[in-house]
Amino acid sequence: MNKTITLLLTLLLFSPVFSQKKQNFQLVSPNGKIEINISLSDKINWAITHEKETILSASPMSITINEGEILGKNPILLNSKKESVKNSFETSLYKKKTVQDNYNQLLLNFKGDFSIEYRAFDDGVAYRFITKKKGDITVKSEEVVLNFDKDYATLMPYVRDLRNPKDPYISSFESHYENKKISEFAKDTLAFMPFLVDFKNDKKAVFLEANVQDYPGMFVTNNKEKSGFEARFPKYPVKEFNGGFNHLNKLIIQRADYLVTTKGTRTFPWRIVVISENDAALANNDIVQRLSEPSKIKDVSWIKPGKVAWDWWNDWNIYNVNFQAGINTETYKYYIDFASKNKVEYVVLDEGWSVETNIMEHNPKVDLKALIAYGKEKNVGIILWASWMALHENIDAIFKNYADLGVKGFKVDFIDRDDAKMVNSVYEIAQKAADHKLLLDFHGMYKPTGIQRTYPNILNFEGVKGLENNKWTPNDDVPTYDCSIPFIRMMAGPMDYTPGAMRNATKSEFKPSHSNPVSQGTRCHQLALYTIFEAPLQMMADSPTAYIKEQESTDFIAKIPTTFDETVALDGSVGNYISMARKKGNNWYLGAITNWNGRDITIDFSFLEKGKTFEADLFTDGLNAEKAAVDYKREKITVDSNTKMTFHLASGGGLSAIITPK
Repeated sequence: MNKTITLLLTLLLFSPVFSQKKQNFQLVSPNGKIEINISLSDKINWAITHEKETILSASPMSITINEGEILGKNPILLNSKKESVKNSFETSLYKKKTVQDNYNQLLLNFKGDFSIEYRAFDDGVAYRFITKKKGDITVKSEEVVLNFDKDYATLMPYVRDLRNPKDPYISSFESHYENKKISEFAKDTLAFMPFLVDFKNDKKAVFLEANVQDYPGMFVTNNKEKSGFEARFPKYPVKEFNGGFNHLNKLIIQRADYLVTTKGTRTFPWRIVVISENDAALANNDIVQRLSEPSKIKDVSWIKPGKVAWDWWNDWNIYNVNFQAGINTETYKYYIDFASKNKVEYVVLDEGWSVETNIMEHNPKVDLKALIAYGKEKNVGIILWASWMALHENIDAIFKNYADLGVKGFKVDFIDRDDAKMVNSVYEIAQKAADHKLLLDFHGMYKPTGIQRTYPNILNFEGVKGLENNKWTPNDDVPTYDCSIPFIRMMAGPMDYTPGAMRNATKSEFKPSHSNPVSQGTRCHQLALYTIFEAPLQMMADSPTAYIKEQESTDFIAKIPTTFDETVALDGSVGNYISMARKKGNNWYLGAITNWNGRDITIDFSFLEKGKTFEADLFTDGLNAEKAAVDYKREKITVDSNTKMTFHLASGGGLSAIITPK
């Protein structure tokens, strides 16, 4: 339910202005700290300051359409309109029940049937183009420039994909962040959103996009002066071929000379800059939710978040059983039994249950109907893996068939693109899945940009270099990445990181393994991820055998919800550590992790309700976790809102707690 109070609506200019004379506009955030300065001359430029310190130097914006019409070149302003708005809206599948949406807005209307809408929040700014053209338009290009006054450090995720070297826009959106200055941006490469710029003095900015519909996603490269970045967009695909892993991708042979042909009357994606004086605040930011279209699904009561027993990461590696473990009915019944006993809501059948290129054809070793019926009896839902290509080519028949069978949803893999054709396909899949009351996990390398608010049946996205990838990469610094993504990638939306390893290794002891995979860092680091990492559909990546052997940890994980009523980012430093508390019902859930540097952290329990006493079921790194990463200590302690406690996190360590009222 929206509650909107318009505090001020001021029409600044009513009559057309047909002059090329330079004009300036200012828009200030509600708290007065952030200021947008817009200048109109031969171009439209914006600049951003925070408490008078430059965040973004004058940077132009424009969109080129049809046969070369440039919206933003020699603009003629017709009128402008300012307003201040206080909004709030309720959520059902998010990290908090209510999102506050307060901002000041400036709308500039130009000759040529286009406008630009600017918003200033207390935690960031955004703008988008709006067109009111008759019929359809063809978008040739969009100019998004980010200029800076100094050579700041950045955390940048580069495109690293070798499946189609001639097309840099094929991407899994999985990369660790590279700490480079703006001028050191890797030559002739692209980076994807979101990314971070460090202004020192504790100020940081994250750059991202939202409400990307019927339009391609945005990448960046260095500008010619090496003083900033400029956007690149994948052009519309014309010719495709089957390629990639097991030929499950549609790779591009030829692209058009335009981005998309679209409706002439529409809003375009938001270009966003989030600004923070405190790293922890970045981990509890709602700007993508605020700037995305509200839900198209009126009744969301059928959308059930929860945890998932997952088979692929652990290589179906269960033992001490009287059957041959693998992709077969007996193995999946065992997974269902495990899920039921531990109150895990779902089991996913990953690749192998069907023919990969035709998921209407089943593996004869997997009796799907029997498994669905068995799961229903045990109160465990079945989610099916599918490649995007197989799903896309027969979507109506596939969704109807499996929804009728009682399947709860699909894990969609091998998307690996966000050109306009793929974006439109993702929206189509979301709508048709909702029509059949099917959940979706866009695991296949697709980054969220707000569609999760518009279609809340999409519970998760990959677009993160998660535990799945980490089991093969001995040279990756995983704990540092874990301590970076809550501040950057997670701002865009939930992450299918797939945590939950019960085999844990120190930095020196970690080795890749396919069938007995190991996590980097301690057991408590893994436990804490269930509170810190947002994922309404959260995987339990290890095998039932491993979880049964570590039942104490399993019981603890099973009690942590996947959506919350309230979130408090307690403390943090990008790439170094983070501590976070979340509330569901009357209980609080606490998580903290560190990089490879062991450290002492202080938890201030003032987030708890005053005047009440609580019991914390607390898991901390054991005294020997520096050598044996599986070592942990469990204890029950009494805390209240006045409690402050210091804990030691081992190298790659963490802590986690479930806090209940006494």
